[in-house]
Amino acid sequence: MCELLGMSANVPTDICFSFSGFLHRGGGTGPHRDGWGIAFYEEGGYREFRDPHPSVDSPIARLICDYPIKSNVVISHIRQANVGGVRLANTHPFTREMWGRPWCYAHNGQLSDWKSLPLGVYTPVGNTDSEHAFCWLMDELRQAFPVPPEAPDALWTKLHALCESLRALGVFNLLLSDGQYLYTYCSTKLAHITRRAPFGDAELSDAEITVNFAEHTTPDDVVSVIATEPLTHNEAWYTMVPGELIVWCAGEIQARYCP
Repeated sequence: MCELLGMSANVPTDICFSFSGFLHRGGGTGPHRDGWGIAFYEEGGYREFRDPHPSVDSPIARLICDYPIKSNVVISHIRQANVGGVRLANTHPFTREMWGRPWCYAHNGQLSDWKSLPLGVYTPVGNTDSEHAFCWLMDELRQAFPVPPEAPDALWTKLHALCESLRALGVFNLLLSDGQYLYTYCSTKLAHITRRAPFGDAELSDAEITVNFAEHTTPDDVVSVIATEPLTHNEAWYTMVPGELIVWCAGEIQARYCP
């Protein structure tokens, strides 16, 4: 099964440390050899890298580690193909526009009867259950909210209900963002950690890398990282509840919705 990595921060932050451990799971310490991708929201813009090859051997992945792109929201995915061939069109994350914003999405899991989900404005480029579900999800949100709702919690409630519908079809762990908010939905497995002052050392589980965050942060920084499995072995990660949606902004939890 695929794995997910996300970040929400209150200041532009690079994800080099977490991504260095994450990419090793793409064919190194893990079996996820069927492609990887990462998306950054930065300074009102959107930047994305995708590669249908294993991340552990990818020159593009090494570039991300060596080139510290600073972003407030990051979504990344490493793939173990179940539905759809190993090719660029089937590589996460996927992106669609709504309300003049790029919405980025990555999914971990496998759905049954997904072809019965009706599509409208948004249609898949590849042939995965993940992208089909994303297009359905975006269509449903666009129909419910032709323009951005004045009260964001109306959108959040609707999103949670849609995620619950998809969870009924199988395993549906999700990362979704419009650049302002990061949405994380747990079907089976997601964990998160929020780092804030006083910062300390962190040691990766998948690579022999240790960082002292106190040397790279200010006392006001807040950075939250979300992953399928905890990326460090010397920190306390919190496990999400199946059916739970968490809304993040600037590194902080804005809302929780439980089944």
